[in-house]
Amino acid sequence: MSQERITWTSRIGFVLASAGAAVGLGAIWKFPYMAGTNGGSVFLFPYVLLTFTVGLVLLIAEIALGRLGKGGIVTTYRKLAGSSFLPAGYLGVVTGFLVLSFYSAIGGWTISYFCEALVGRGLITDQSLLGAHFAEFTADPVMALGFQWLFLILNGLIVAFDVTKGIERVSKILMPLLFFLMLVLIVRGLMLPGAGAGVEFLFKFAPEAFTFDALLQAMGFTFFSLCVGCGCMMTYGSYLSEETNLIRSCLWIAFLGVLASIMGGLMIMPSVFAFGLDPTAGPGLTFITMPAVFAQLPFGQVFAVIFYLCLIVAAITSSVSMIEILVAFLVDEKGCGRPKAAVVSTIALALVGALPCLSFGILADVKLGGKTFFDIFDFFTSNISLPVGGLVILFLAGFKCWPLVERSLSPTGTLSSAAASTLKFFMRVAAPILVAAVLLSGLL
Repeated sequence: MSQERITWTSRIGFVLASAGAAVGLGAIWKFPYMAGTNGGSVFLFPYVLLTFTVGLVLLIAEIALGRLGKGGIVTTYRKLAGSSFLPAGYLGVVTGFLVLSFYSAIGGWTISYFCEALVGRGLITDQSLLGAHFAEFTADPVMALGFQWLFLILNGLIVAFDVTKGIERVSKILMPLLFFLMLVLIVRGLMLPGAGAGVEFLFKFAPEAFTFDALLQAMGFTFFSLCVGCGCMMTYGSYLSEETNLIRSCLWIAFLGVLASIMGGLMIMPSVFAFGLDPTAGPGLTFITMPAVFAQLPFGQVFAVIFYLCLIVAAITSSVSMIEILVAFLVDEKGCGRPKAAVVSTIALALVGALPCLSFGILADVKLGGKTFFDIFDFFTSNISLPVGGLVILFLAGFKCWPLVERSLSPTGTLSSAAASTLKFFMRVAAPILVAAVLLSGLL
């Protein structure tokens, strides 16, 4: 790789690529069911507040470190903090690898359901039949692995090009497409009789229903939705030019992430309430409840195709950021060419990803501590490695590298002393406390 690191061709390209990493399946798959199981607005309002405070600060810290280090997470930690921080860098690479290992299984499900929607299958009103259909598909090793590998190949093809010809170009097309498709589904859902109950569920302010558990869940989702803690935003930041206003860009990323999550909720909840279905259905809300909605809609097949196309687009914009962690590591640390690094990463993910993918079928009874491989990968990354990675990032940005970070955030001296002091306080005190709370709650 040349010493001159390639940079995004435009700020909008960086923002859309980073927003794509932040949006992902979290906005359409995870946010609606987490809001559904945590009281709607009781979950939504803390999530928005935490995103624009703690989440934003962590996002700024991670991207700033990446821009300073001009490399992936391992390279950046070596340059800025020395060899003693290399284990934390390797932990970030492993985290991204494990997240994509099980995330790609879900990505495969989205492609499968999109294909079924195209041919008009799966539009059934009986949720028990839909649940049985979902279980049958995920238990079929040929189908489940085949669609997972197809999803991984799509990711590998995108990152095989450099970031401007691959990730940036794809993001400029897919992100506007995603928001347009979501808007179409929102308008259709809001036209249904009784849809207002779903809107009220999401937005009615009910402070008496607030719980500490909902706060922790919102903090955990903030972590997940902004894709911080594992180094993908650090890697994206390493391709960011010095002239780009980092804070303004991060505000846009956070805004688009929150907007996509709210739109994801509006895509699903009004329709769920309109047809009297259960908003607390959990992870099956997308793959079991929503097909029952489309089965009852006029032109339901058309809207099902649009919905699952949304899922595919969201999944890919996010997953390419995770595979980029691996590719950047192989390019920066091992001297691999980008195409070779993309092939190696894709093959490794296909092999290891088979474990969580088959956890719903032939490996369903293989458990450790009562958890399948899918559950283990999810638990380790969500509850341990991501929060630990976040704490390391905050320590480096807030303490060890703060003078460099401060200058990077304000190369022309435009950052006021009050703004700098506020950022430093959040990086050193407020954000670490909340991230540590998420870590402890996940372990208890």
